[in-house]
Amino acid sequence: MPRSETLSLDLSHFRPGMRVAVAVSGGADSVALLLALMEQAPQQGLVLSVAHVNHQLRAEESDGDEEFVRKLAETHGLPFHVVNRNVLEEARASKQGIEETAREVRYAFFRSLMSAGQVDLVATAHTLDDQAETVLMRLLRGAWTEGLGAIHPVVSFPSKGKIVRPLLATSRAEVEAYLKARHQDWREDSSNGDESFTRNHIRHQLLPILLEYNPRLRENLANLAATARDEEAYWQAELADLLPMILLPGKPVRGGGRSASTLPGETSIAIDAERLRGLHPARRRRVIRAAIGKLGATIGFEHTEVLLQMCGSGADKAPSRLDLPNGVKAERSARELRLSVGGTTADFPSYTLPVPGEAMAEGFGLMFRATCPQLSPMDAAFIRTPRAGDRVQLRHSRSPKRIKEVFERMHIAAPERQSWPVVEWRGEIVWMQGVELESEMARDAGLKILAEAASPNPA
Repeated sequence: MPRSETLSLDLSHFRPGMRVAVAVSGGADSVALLLALMEQAPQQGLVLSVAHVNHQLRAEESDGDEEFVRKLAETHGLPFHVVNRNVLEEARASKQGIEETAREVRYAFFRSLMSAGQVDLVATAHTLDDQAETVLMRLLRGAWTEGLGAIHPVVSFPSKGKIVRPLLATSRAEVEAYLKARHQDWREDSSNGDESFTRNHIRHQLLPILLEYNPRLRENLANLAATARDEEAYWQAELADLLPMILLPGKPVRGGGRSASTLPGETSIAIDAERLRGLHPARRRRVIRAAIGKLGATIGFEHTEVLLQMCGSGADKAPSRLDLPNGVKAERSARELRLSVGGTTADFPSYTLPVPGEAMAEGFGLMFRATCPQLSPMDAAFIRTPRAGDRVQLRHSRSPKRIKEVFERMHIAAPERQSWPVVEWRGEIVWMQGVELESEMARDAGLKILAEAASPNPA
């Protein structure tokens, strides 16, 4: 049976006199964290307050959450910090997924509280279940150790303050047992039952099945995350010494030295192929990924292996030039592999999206999910960039519009349009980033397209 007398909290980052804002959404986890910290506050010497973000995503329900948390703070005599933001509109404006935008809004709010000197630290209520779900989600997407590290116990900011997760070793069942023992209610977020979101699908479908094979799977996945974080910290220290010996800026010029690119907006870096070949395979992969990271991009395993092949002893069998996702270009010379990003826009690949099903569109940095109750996975849509002559039917518009006209209305510049994602199904564009489209064919079939950022940032 889950414990109900008390909750196990990681208090290692708290110090006497600290002003701690507890992030409370109104859900069970955050309400339990607030009560547990209130019980510890006198002996730990903590000064507590409550922080809440109203994302305005669920209309009256979101306002009800805010009112619930406000009354909870008032009941216990705690200061209440709140911010209201229209996350849906901000997501459209920034061309990001709703979940990623909501997360950025929350953390910007937390940082503002700390930078203004109102609080020293923010505590969030991520649990053992959240950690397990995050690790599974990253595994399914093919993450490396930086992604498998999942939710970090503490996130420190260079300027001021940190965010801590004291409940990472506590299960959701323990949280609910704790609240029920105290006759404390909480708010249920209706969107948590929407399995069109990957995390909810993992929570309600995949994880329960896996727990039948190993009831301690949550703990094992959390241990994997901790190991991955340690591995990543080790490799970052190793790379700090290794990279200066292998990475070279720009490209060589006659007479010696190296030059920067003259293409507008292009940055480049080169890898000494001979030195790279002398390294252990694990180090070679790390160097490749670190070089790509210095260009502000990421690539998957298969592209990493192609780049290694271009640098290897069998380079004559590998391509000498290669266009990669996220606008990265690779060019092999006799002595080095030159990587660049920017300049002339490379053609974006297209991706097949099973209907229903999921597809990772690495070139766009998005994970797409298609739901359609009336179709089998034999049907498919295509994720691609716009083409000349494309037309789209905007919601509440009388007739189809040229996609060029839609871009002009959105104030999207011509270079950016070349990498803008759309989804085509049965010859019709049924989804476009940043706008709501109307498709009678998709509506009749029950087709819904959802996209969320494929970023590996900690939750």
